[in-house]
Amino acid sequence: MSKQTSSTRVLLDGLGIGESPRWHEDRLWFCNWGTDQIVAVDIEGNSEVVLHDAAVAPHSIDWLPDGRLLIVPGNADCTARLLQQDAHGSLTPYGRLDRLPSGFNEITTDGRGNVYVNGADFNFLAFIEQAMKDMASGDQTPLHERPDFVPGYIALITPDGEARQVADDIAFPNGMAITPDNRTLIISESFTGALTAFDVADDGGLSNRRVFADGLGPDGICIDADGAVWTSQGQRDCVRVTEGGQILTRVEIDRDPFACMLGGPDGQTLFIMAAVWNPANPFGGPRTGQVLIIDAPAPHTGWP
Repeated sequence: MSKQTSSTRVLLDGLGIGESPRWHEDRLWFCNWGTDQIVAVDIEGNSEVVLHDAAVAPHSIDWLPDGRLLIVPGNADCTARLLQQDAHGSLTPYGRLDRLPSGFNEITTDGRGNVYVNGADFNFLAFIEQAMKDMASGDQTPLHERPDFVPGYIALITPDGEARQVADDIAFPNGMAITPDNRTLIISESFTGALTAFDVADDGGLSNRRVFADGLGPDGICIDADGAVWTSQGQRDCVRVTEGGQILTRVEIDRDPFACMLGGPDGQTLFIMAAVWNPANPFGGPRTGQVLIIDAPAPHTGWP
């Protein structure tokens, strides 16, 4: 039986939509969608805009083991599909990505310097708008079975910059996490409500696709030291779920969760990126985004 709690605390508010949270160098870093920013905040709530660049519009982020920051641009006009930031703050393209499909979404690196990106080559907001209209007219076709749906993929960029696709037919790929032994990758398939796991080979390739847990509404995810995954059940909540789908803990919140990350001094603080989702104007109107925190039963492990 799951334990329910709602004793979260607001660490930071007045945000757009916080996404791609990462605990790095004693602060939580995240993309603030709708503001073209990367923000970092410490456990006391002291925040700093560490990058503000409308030409890039940071969409998702992660770090290589050598400390370089990788940024997936959210601006479709950006000439590079993946950027690296050096110690002086300069941004340059990363990897040889010409053969990969378009539409990058989430990014995760592993402990060996491999980079995984996922995406789907379609206009998500236009797709959702049309789907909502169709549902209002009585069409209840599941999102991943609609004729205008385009399946997603996972791609690998190795430390030498070479890139290749390593998985396909992903039902709208979202957050990814990798176990501390670099041997298992878990991805959110948001349109089927499942967490899907793959074995990771020595060369970074993926195989042995299987369901880790289903009956969820997964987006950005992280792994704890007990092997459980923090995600959402598709309601205004975050849940801690085991392989097989047992919900161990459910945290109730008052708005929609977009991602969660474990961090803090002992790795045992759960950070929840939450906002009121307005599909008609997701990046305009009131700034409802918040960073919520709550103590977690087990510390962070793995990547991100």
